[in-house]
Order: sequence, then structure tokens, then C-alpha cells
Amino acid sequence: MLLLDVIQAGGGFILIEDTVQCSGRGLLGCFINAALKRGEDVHVLGFESPETEVCAGLDSSCMQRLHFHKGFPDPLGWTRRSSFTVERFASQHITQIIKDTQHAKAAVLVADSLSMVLRHHDPVVFCQTLQELRKGGVIKTIIGLLHSDLHQQGIVGIVCHLASTVISVAPADNERHSVAKTTRRTKSGKVMQEEEYFSVSVDATLSVQAKPRQPGHAQKERDVSEADPTSNLTFNLRLSEEERKAKQKVALPFVFSQEKKSALLKPTPGSGRIVYEPDANDDFDEEDPDDDLDV
Repeated sequence: MLLLDVIQAGGGFILIEDTVQCSGRGLLGCFINAALKRGEDVHVLGFESPETEVCAGLDSSCMQRLHFHKGFPDPLGWTRRSSFTVERFASQHITQIIKDTQHAKAAVLVADSLSMVLRHHDPVVFCQTLQELRKGGVIKTIIGLLHSDLHQQGIVGIVCHLASTVISVAPADNERHSVAKTTRRTKSGKVMQEEEYFSVSVDATLSVQAKPRQPGHAQKERDVSEADPTSNLTFNLRLSEEERKAKQKVALPFVFSQEKKSALLKPTPGSGRIVYEPDANDDFDEEDPDDDLDV
């Protein structure tokens, strides 16, 4: 299943796209928990949720590798109660924070959420910062939560284009599950896409099951495959048995029969010669054949 593969492997820029109808914060917790269990250092930029809410349900034995940079409840720094504000969302600041970690290595950066940053940064500068963080070598994986209904579709499309994996969550008919549409681009350019049902337990464990195909779609595909594409043509593409026999009897142009080939290729006795009779206007002078060229 594609969603489980993305969570277990990590790497690249993973974007979780949600709306007010379906939150992606539970799925974000699953990514954090999976990274901690892989032994990776996780740095969370918490702009929208307190640390207690982010850490709820995570594996307690791995919490020493979780570094929470407090941006809630003052992400803009108005009351000076936050250790990391939206204004500091720049590649040099984030890189320095990760390098200052005791066991500095390729880390996982989690932004909760990118919408808070995008609302207070120029989109061009925001995208440049993401690209610099991806190519800086300090960060292995960037995981961002984006509330797509808070931004213009053009801006959402640009951010999705930067991501190597986009996970769009939506409500399902079943209240116990949600639908995740995962689109993943590999380094070779191959695009994989899959829709799955998922649910998140209180201990940040993800359960995924394949989304069943609707019977109507299967019947429609069967009808399309069985349809005759030549049924509505104004001419006939098929031949009857009599027409096929008549076609085989027709001699094709420029195709010689065996008798004609033998007649043309049969050698004939005799030899050829060239006979030339001079004309009255011919200037034939054996002593100076080129006297007409003298000036």
C-alpha cells in the first residue's frame, strides 16, 4: 500500500493536504512516530498546536529524539512567549537549530503547519526556503501540513509541485475512516497514485485498507472494452468470404507473373553495335578537330 510505503521509507518533501472537513493532523503524528522509531531526530515547528498535543500517543521510549520548537500560542512573537516564530522560517535559522542538536545528523523537519508560514511570507520566498532546506544536506525529510482551503488554488498547486509526495485527505462515507489520495513522484520521474482508507489510533498507529472499486466503474470499463469501434463508420472495414476470394484473384499492378518474368530474363543470341552517320553540318577534320576553338 502506497501510504504505508511513504510513512515507512520517509525522505524528500512530504506534503499532507487537508481541509476543514477532514484534518490531517493525526496522519502527521503517524509520520512523526514512524521517524522516531527509525532512530531519526525529529524537529517540530509547532505553530498551531501545543507540545503536549503533538506528543500525545507517540512512543515514549523515543521522545529524547524529538525536538519541539515552540511557536504556539504566539507564532508571530507579539508577546515574546515563543522560542520559534514564523518570521524565523528561513533556511539559515532552521539549519543552525538542527546543527546545534547534540546528535546532529540528517534529520526530519516537521512543520505544523505550513499554512501559518505561507500566510505571512511571500510565496516565492517560501518556495525558495523549502528548496534550500531540501538541498542543504542537513535535512533528510520535510513533512508539512497544509490547509488547502485557506489559500488560493494556484499557490497550493505550486507547493504541491515542490513536494515529492502529496497526501490529500478527505472524509469518507464511513465515519471511522478517512480517504487518503497519495501521489508520489520518484527520482526517475515515475508518478504513482493510489486512494486508500485510513484510520489513526490513539497511539499514533496507522491502519490502512485499500479503497474498493465502485461496481459502476467496473461495469463501465467492461462496456467500453466490449464496444465495437467500427459500428458507426460510414464504410466497411471487414470483408465477406466472397469479397476476400475476389480480392485474392485480382492481379496487383507492377507485379509480374512467373511467365512474364521468365520471358524478360531469358537471354537472347546476338550482339549489339552502335552505328553513327555524320550529318551535313558536322565539322569533321582529322588534322585539327578543334580548329573552331581557335581565336
